[in-house]
Amino acid sequence: MSIGGFMRRLGVSIYPEKSSVAEILDYLEAASKIGAKRIFSCLLSVPKDPKQIKADFLDIHRAAHKLGYEIVLDVNPQVFKDLGISYKDLSFFHEIEADGIRLDQGFGGAVESAMTYNQYGLQIELNLSNATHMLDTVMDFMPDCYHLLACHNFYPHKYSGLTLDFLERCSLKAKAYGLRTAAFISCANGFGPWPTTEGLPTLEMHRNWPIDVQLKHFVALNYIDDIIISNCFPTKDELAALANVNLQIVNFKVSAACELPEIAKNIVFKEKHMKRGDIPEHMIRSSVGRIKYGEAEIPLFNAPETLKRGDVVLESSLYQTYRGEVQIVLKDMPNSGCSNVVGHISDEEMQIVDGLKPWQRFSFNL
Repeated sequence: MSIGGFMRRLGVSIYPEKSSVAEILDYLEAASKIGAKRIFSCLLSVPKDPKQIKADFLDIHRAAHKLGYEIVLDVNPQVFKDLGISYKDLSFFHEIEADGIRLDQGFGGAVESAMTYNQYGLQIELNLSNATHMLDTVMDFMPDCYHLLACHNFYPHKYSGLTLDFLERCSLKAKAYGLRTAAFISCANGFGPWPTTEGLPTLEMHRNWPIDVQLKHFVALNYIDDIIISNCFPTKDELAALANVNLQIVNFKVSAACELPEIAKNIVFKEKHMKRGDIPEHMIRSSVGRIKYGEAEIPLFNAPETLKRGDVVLESSLYQTYRGEVQIVLKDMPNSGCSNVVGHISDEEMQIVDGLKPWQRFSFNL
């Protein structure tokens, strides 16, 4: 089965050895309602009895497929050995109705390439969180790239997650080969495949962030295709927060500073904005409102003396040709007296703002 197409997707993780079938199916049902389409499941931590694995996994996989999910199982060479599986015969994974396998550890390059040509159409997913040339080696052996994916690790141990720079270097290498990429976000309280429960993010900076902000960050980075909740189970509030995240362009949550006039709501919250290509030190600028509302009357309704980092600013008609321009303040600065503060973006989301690229699109919501 072809995984993902060309759209960014939300995914979930399940651990049948730690949850009842009923709990898992309830979770998959709830997550499917907010658009989740991919499942990560782990064979590294389950009992190594093939019959028991088939009994535990098959019913779940069949139910998941009915909900539109695609399923990738985490394995390594030791799992192959324990289950008596040869890389030349992947029928076991086909029989439990998986759509792919993730190789937490590699086989050397040639084997991974050979597996992409398996007769069942199973996707082969490489571990992307490493500083070796493994990906290049696999590509040297001419794999079927339509059946090759790349997925980062998650990290249960506090302070062991990836740096943003390392994530970017590894991910962009995979994207340069045209591969679909995946990474993990973590709910606040949940379990994974291992005893340590200090969160399960890919990025260390995400460990204590709200789950929806983690998702927004990966959307903004624009090189991660499948964004997977790593631990079980997110709360109803966390699922609701994820449902409000736009997977196409990053949307920033704004806490309104006051009662806003209708024109401010229309300009700030109904338009899609774009960071200008000329980059000042103190603000991110969007000129979209200037173009559409250049002749409109935009009143001065909230003009504090100081514009503070995280403030979302709308220029009033007093600023003449700048009327309708929307800005996100990066550094505190005095207000000329013509600028309205519409609201404020949280410190966590401002770390996403800091990484916006020139001409990158974004939006706001209350």
